[in-house]
Amino acid sequence: MNAQAKKWRIAIVDDHPMVRERLADVVNSEPDMTVCGEAETRVQALELLAQSHPDIVLLDLNLRDSQGVEAIKDIIAQEPSTHILVISMHDESVFAERAMRAGARGYITKQEATRNVVVAIRKVLAGEPYLSDPLMKKLMGTMVGSSQGPVLASVDLLSDRELQVLRLLGLGRSTRQVANELHLEFSTVETYRTRIKEKLNLPDANALRQYAINWMRTTGKV
Repeated sequence: MNAQAKKWRIAIVDDHPMVRERLADVVNSEPDMTVCGEAETRVQALELLAQSHPDIVLLDLNLRDSQGVEAIKDIIAQEPSTHILVISMHDESVFAERAMRAGARGYITKQEATRNVVVAIRKVLAGEPYLSDPLMKKLMGTMVGSSQGPVLASVDLLSDRELQVLRLLGLGRSTRQVANELHLEFSTVETYRTRIKEKLNLPDANALRQYAINWMRTTGKV
């Protein structure tokens, strides 16, 4: 892109105002980039894209009105030429794999976003996928059949939202805390817990929580 060319247009979709503000500051400090709009829900994001047609969307996986992976699919269906870079609180390879499989071109965690988001944006805009080195190693380890294989094979039965619930249970969250963090009703989380138990053939709540804890330990998170 030469000096006379238009700036790359970046849209930010995240339900945390401070995160959007921080990312906007980083993007707007680049001479060839500009934030063309912000949104905090899937609905707002689709309206924004229809109006501004950004080159790339910085997308949080956890929105109030949508699972992030579903939002990826919606964005691609509406704006197939727009690239998606996921910026997530999750650094587990299973989330990155699902996001990339859904059509995202890159995946970066919020912990490293401020430091590396411009590098990630430029790589995606150049037509290359972006994953951090640690995350790439985790993902490759999963793909070649590491010791995580049997556990991940079972986890693959879960939907994206069920996986989020399992992760939070493995971190010791109560059902009420899971509901608050995922912006869900208490009864909805109870339904997800029931579905997880059925899919993983777990007999009761204690077995579910132990499975969740063991899974998080296996993935190296606790």
